[in-house]
Amino acid sequence: MHETRERVLAAIADGPVSGPDIASRLDVSRAAVWKHVEALREAGFAIASEDDGYALTGVPDFGGPAVAYELDAPFEIEYHDAIPSTNARARELADEGASDVVVLADEQTGGRGRLDRTWHSPSGGIWLSVLFRPDVPMAAAPVFTLAAAVAVTRAAREAGVEAVIKWPNDVLVEVDGEERKLVGILTEMEGEADRVSWVVVGVGINANVDPDALPSEANATSLSAVRGEPVDRRRFTQRVLETFDTVGTDPETILDAWREYAATLGRRVRIDTPDGEIRGEAVDIEYPGSLVVDTGEKRVTVAAGDCDHLRPL
Repeated sequence: MHETRERVLAAIADGPVSGPDIASRLDVSRAAVWKHVEALREAGFAIASEDDGYALTGVPDFGGPAVAYELDAPFEIEYHDAIPSTNARARELADEGASDVVVLADEQTGGRGRLDRTWHSPSGGIWLSVLFRPDVPMAAAPVFTLAAAVAVTRAAREAGVEAVIKWPNDVLVEVDGEERKLVGILTEMEGEADRVSWVVVGVGINANVDPDALPSEANATSLSAVRGEPVDRRRFTQRVLETFDTVGTDPETILDAWREYAATLGRRVRIDTPDGEIRGEAVDIEYPGSLVVDTGEKRVTVAAGDCDHLRPL
């Protein structure tokens, strides 16, 4: 959001406050104040014009300005009603030199997951990609996938949904004794061995989505279906971004929180890797995101692969 517009919004949030008073505070013209107020109204903010000035009476349910309003994290929000892929747009912004930008959409028309699988992204979800430039080596980048999983899981629990994390990049919830997918995460990066140039963490959240709109083979559900009522997408998005910004700066915090929410640890798993299949019990997570599996003969550290939770023997 435009910086002056943000300051106008902050002023009227404590309103009513007169146009001349705002103009004096911000050192702009009264006409500029009026233009910013009208732009905020067009963005969905309810602003009353009273005898003693402007007053904020309502905030839009979703969208870029809505999420940016009172967001306690240092991200610029670029919003789209629909876009082929938030990750693709974030990569474009990275090539332009941008950083600390969140590409957010109500719908994706060409979303992709790991291994170039289709990710269905209907209207009503939260589809976002965070672009940032951490000062870490390339090998450390997977830790941000863990951070995103922690952030979404914590936000889901705050919303009353007992979400859990499945390694390497899914957030699940149990429905009628069966694990169903709520969230998928796709992390992409560019750089050299000793330093990342940029990282894009894409997060697809089935928020207020009818599960019938999702393909049956996805074995997915949504926050609204589990809660029995819609989730506040604006606040949910803010909590994800705020938590991601907090935990993403401390690897030990990330690992401890991931362990707390993990459904994979202590489970029998089958992992398909480029070097073959690994079966055993998942016993730990290691920095920057490798799963430790006890096969019964030895402990194997797995950096990447497709993981299935198996039934107990």
